[in-house]
Amino acid sequence: MAQTRGTGRKPNFIIFLCDDLGCHDWGALGATDLKTPNIDGIATSGARFTNWYSAAPVCAPSRGALNTGRYPQRNGLTGNGRPLPPSEETTAALLKPAGYATGAFGKWHMGSTEDTVPNAHGFDQYFGFHSGCFDYYSHRYYWGERANPPIVNYHDLWRNRTEIFEDGQYSTELFAREATQFIRDNHTRPFFAYVPFNGVHYPMHAPKKYVDRFLNLEPERRTYAAMLSAVDDGIGQVMRTLREYHLTDNTLVVVTGDNGATRETRAGLDQKPATAGDNRPFRGNKFSLFDGGMHVPFCMSWPGTIPKGQVLHQMGCHVDLLPTFLTAAGVPLPTDRTLDGFDALPMAVSGAPSKHDAIFWESAGQLAVRRGKWKLVKNGKTFDGTPEGNRPLPGDDAIFLSNLEEDPGESKNLRHENAALTDELLTLAEKWTEDVKKP
Repeated sequence: MAQTRGTGRKPNFIIFLCDDLGCHDWGALGATDLKTPNIDGIATSGARFTNWYSAAPVCAPSRGALNTGRYPQRNGLTGNGRPLPPSEETTAALLKPAGYATGAFGKWHMGSTEDTVPNAHGFDQYFGFHSGCFDYYSHRYYWGERANPPIVNYHDLWRNRTEIFEDGQYSTELFAREATQFIRDNHTRPFFAYVPFNGVHYPMHAPKKYVDRFLNLEPERRTYAAMLSAVDDGIGQVMRTLREYHLTDNTLVVVTGDNGATRETRAGLDQKPATAGDNRPFRGNKFSLFDGGMHVPFCMSWPGTIPKGQVLHQMGCHVDLLPTFLTAAGVPLPTDRTLDGFDALPMAVSGAPSKHDAIFWESAGQLAVRRGKWKLVKNGKTFDGTPEGNRPLPGDDAIFLSNLEEDPGESKNLRHENAALTDELLTLAEKWTEDVKKP
């Protein structure tokens, strides 16, 4: 049954998604040199999950899984540069027939053709860019030199299916503006707003007014902090609009990231690996199947429904968002395809156990599974900015078993002390790869 909170209408949903965010880079997560008061307010008003994962350690597959409730290997969006197939149903497409206004504002990265842009995947309104990143001010894509054949730089800002130009305007502020207007325009009906900010993804751009908040930090961390502060201000702007229309108690809000912080040189200074994002104590970075790649910050707020001030340790995953929202809206889950996620509200509302017996990942030749406190990684790479980090761990460490409760940094390989368990988890992961690739 739909949750109406006594208002007589179905609940609203908002997802705020940060890009390449460090696994511990909110004040609510212990960061002391950053300022994220609006995110922290959302986190403390509801439930913060300490064991939440994206379904991939890289942008596009993570977003495809979040929007479809299906692992990347099942929905077909397994790597950057690929589109989400037109046959996939998103949360937006499933909520629309139930009377929801649907809008997306920010980075799409799931297709740029007529049948794969946001308006083709269930969103009534769209404002943002299609590619994996762009210049925050000129709104151009400048990173096609590695493509084969190379891609000439191009402009990439769109309102629905029409290219528009707002040269010189900082994109984070544009996305917050558009999301706020969407709520104003639709405050009398249920709505779903997907707000995937491009902050804190490279290029490392921030207006002086944000940089000046962090003059005590070293340059690289300062710019990163400024970009995140701009995102936080944008989230605050949207949340004030909810309060203005007295919608807070009827809106389920999620804040999270798509994957861990990156060590790419394009995000660093002087062509050196980036160091600004903080994944500690986790091992690995963006692209890695060690926890630094996809163990993401996650909080969920719904005042009056989700008790405030909770810190929950159950496992969750981005594939859970689609079934969570549909169930709360009273919309039946699709029966013509396999969903990999579960309704997460019982965990947040009453502390119910996770419905995930295990969570699986496959990326860049790596394979991983987490079941309970145990995590197994096959051919794991750290992607730490060194040549060695782009290669699988050698020798015995090619199969790496960790007890995450005792060793969240995956520093000690327990495969030989737990040989039977290692074999069991490896078999489970390999069977999963066969299952998700079936038609």
